[in-house]
Amino acid sequence: MSSIRRYLTSTLALVLVAAATLSLIAAYFTTHHEMEEILDAQLSLQGRIVSALVGPETPRDTYVRIARHLDQPGHPARWYGDEAPDGNSSFGMRYHHEERMLSVGVWNADGSPWLLGAEWNDAGPFPGPDREGYRWQEYDGQRWRVFSLPLNERQRWLSIGLSEDFHDELSRKVALADLLPMLIALPVLLVLMGMLIHRGLGPIARLSQQVKGRGASDLSHIELEVPRELVALRDVFNDFMGRLGEALDRERRFTADAAHELRTPLAALKIHLDNAMAGEQTSLRKAYDGIERLQRVVDQLLILARLDSQQQAVAERLDLRALVLELAAELWPLAEAHAQELEVRESSPLWIEGDATELGILIRNLLDNALRYTPDGGRVEVALGRDGSDTWLSIRDSGTGIPEELLDVVTERFRRVADQQVSGSGLGLSIAVELAKRQQARLTLRNCQGGGLEALLEWVEKKGPGRARAPLA
Repeated sequence: MSSIRRYLTSTLALVLVAAATLSLIAAYFTTHHEMEEILDAQLSLQGRIVSALVGPETPRDTYVRIARHLDQPGHPARWYGDEAPDGNSSFGMRYHHEERMLSVGVWNADGSPWLLGAEWNDAGPFPGPDREGYRWQEYDGQRWRVFSLPLNERQRWLSIGLSEDFHDELSRKVALADLLPMLIALPVLLVLMGMLIHRGLGPIARLSQQVKGRGASDLSHIELEVPRELVALRDVFNDFMGRLGEALDRERRFTADAAHELRTPLAALKIHLDNAMAGEQTSLRKAYDGIERLQRVVDQLLILARLDSQQQAVAERLDLRALVLELAAELWPLAEAHAQELEVRESSPLWIEGDATELGILIRNLLDNALRYTPDGGRVEVALGRDGSDTWLSIRDSGTGIPEELLDVVTERFRRVADQQVSGSGLGLSIAVELAKRQQARLTLRNCQGGGLEALLEWVEKKGPGRARAPLA
């Protein structure tokens, strides 16, 4: 469809023309039928009047005089008695040209003609009636509507006829009379229709103009008042601009995060390499540590970028206990390298709905944080279980914990505790929070009694706050 306005205009114009044509056809046939009934009534009324004026005592001179008065130019009437009318005395004129469409006749009881008016003698005598009432009769290439009734106790028959051409001409004239106002009104209706369509499509034009006039950075909602039919389009467009704004914000945030986090390690790495080239041997080790930190930052930034761009993951049924044991086995070398004890408390299989890849990243980040911030020789305990319909996973370390005033903000990107001795990017917990939301879980950080930090993941089936659990002993 190239244009809604053109489509509506052409379609409605065709509908109007089709409706006008159908109305004209219906008017023609309706008029034809109604005219036939009216003219039938006229024929029967005239027949009754003539039958009342002609009786058994009517002299032959009267019939002769009637025949003379029924003459029309070129179409003489005729009385079939023993005396023929004098042609020189024929009336022979018409007061109206439509008289040729009408005729009258009288027949004897045996069917022989007695008196026939004009038009009914041109091709021989008009056929006599064979019954009382109405009938259609073919004569001289025309059809006649004829009404017949008996006279003088059936000694004679009277017929009055009307040509079918008169019916048709009258119906056409009435239909054309109806068509003329319609032909005058149709252009007016088309113009009004075009104006109404233009006005009706005005809100679309205004909506388009408002969008067209915006700059590339203007993603604010459209507050234009629109008809009910365009409300859904406006709301969908506003929703799209909102999602587009969020995507652009994520891109800008990722660019800022990458620039912020990569600038410092790259500068430090360059300094260490310069020192190493100058002969300072310890700088090689520092450069290596800087490369490891840079690699970790890049990996976490890529994870964040993927999470920001992905749609909601498709959940599958998986065993949380098996996943935790697998991840603990992967990180066991890291714990062993720092003489740390990594314990996963025994539990029965726990089946949940989630994405194995994202849950793996989430739990690995929490375990990695616990191991990194636990001093050498420390302990990390992992416990999981189910309380009613709720499933939980707890990871507790024996580190220094987090100051209470920072617990609510430590999950922000690049937010780290100021006096931490362990290098990091400040992205691990923010990744964990994002993944927890995507996996329909609640992540809670709290300091444990006796020191250390507990990261608690809860899958709550029912709405409302999670269950309060005592810290691990």
